Amino acid sequence: MPDAPIIVLTGGIASGKSTVAQMLAELGGEVISADGLAREVLQSGSPGWREVVALWGPEILTPGGEINRAALGRKVFADEKQRRRLEAITHPKIYALMEERLTTARRRAPFVVLEIPLYFETGRVPPASEVWVVYVDRATQLARLMERSGLSREEAEARLEAQWPLERKRALADRVIDNSDGLEATRQQVRQALTLLLERQGLRKEEVWRRLNE
Repeated sequence: MPDAPIIVLTGGIASGKSTVAQMLAELGGEVISADGLAREVLQSGSPGWREVVALWGPEILTPGGEINRAALGRKVFADEKQRRRLEAITHPKIYALMEERLTTARRRAPFVVLEIPLYFETGRVPPASEVWVVYVDRATQLARLMERSGLSREEAEARLEAQWPLERKRALADRVIDNSDGLEATRQQVRQALTLLLERQGLRKEEVWRRLNE
């Protein structure tokens, strides 16, 4: 049996990547999240945790000794140099874990989703059958980020500036999922895009097709 196709799912912060990833999981895909792997590589006591604490000190820890992501974020998103230092610690570890998980996932799932927020920014190119960008306009993205994360406009703008604009990413995508018009419209795009991908790959995985046609 051939290895499963791979969808690299990217976009921007607060664009709706996790929502689309969940839809794809419901259709039978196995999702590997770079954000989830980032939490793993920064688990308390891990090599990544030790490196981060050595650089930014115990003030970025919770009372229980875990890394306080909000406190760390305030430090690194306000200073590009600090953000690059964090990425130099975490990105090699994240991608090593991703490669390990991907090998196993492709053997057991009808398709695999790599959810990678900074896919274009990192310059790292894991294997992909297609690259999907989840898109919203900047005003919507900013409003959703402020509401979701409780950030000031200045803080939210700083986080958006740390990533490529979604307009730039959509120009490089194999497929654009426009997440501006509500969940049902997004779900229809996801189902259509997945159908086209599997047909192009010559795959008619029975379980996926059943779910697509429900």
